[in-house]
Amino acid sequence: MTKIYLVRHCEAEGNTLGVLQGRSDCGISGNAPKQLELVSLRLRNVPFSAIYSSPLQRAYRTALAIDRYHGLGIRKDEKLVEIDMGSLEGRSWKELQQSEPELVKTWNESLYRFDPPGGESVRHVASRMWGAVLGIARGNPGKTVCAVSHGCAIRSFLCLALGRPLERLGEIPWCDNTAVSVVEIEGEKARVLSMNDASHLPPELSVYRGARTAGGIRNLVP
Repeated sequence: MTKIYLVRHCEAEGNTLGVLQGRSDCGISGNAPKQLELVSLRLRNVPFSAIYSSPLQRAYRTALAIDRYHGLGIRKDEKLVEIDMGSLEGRSWKELQQSEPELVKTWNESLYRFDPPGGESVRHVASRMWGAVLGIARGNPGKTVCAVSHGCAIRSFLCLALGRPLERLGEIPWCDNTAVSVVEIEGEKARVLSMNDASHLPPELSVYRGARTAGGIRNLVP
């Protein structure tokens, strides 16, 4: 049985500005330095055997911070990358509410059906992440590892790991920046031990906790 700590990246420019960053390789921003210090301290005594990361710099910088107390080096895994927002990349939710109201409605009310023009469907994200996490587990049997990924990607995986159909994805809460989820993987089965825990962040360093969503968008930026 392999234990995997799934960590969402720190605050990045897209989170700060309220735009869809998706596969855009945005730099870290805002509360990121303090978030990285706190998540690295939180995970410093976890006996990681390996640390994996999405190649996007907001995730990779988070993985580097976690590795500060482990010295393992980072293994980049393309399958841990965020959803590809296609033609929506870099656009603000406020603008999209005016220009693409049906897409925004799908994102808010039936996320499992979301399929951005020229991008990647949420169904594909879930399948990709499921394969990524099981692949990491197969490569690290009986060990404890860390994998740094993204909001939509982690949320989709957690839905499947809880044994729920993707149609129930809306029941899974979004995780805050640097939030930690822990799962055990044995063969093709997953067990969620904890989910979206950002208790290491005080309220002033949280992007999501108690935040008002701009433009009436209920689901926050990935």
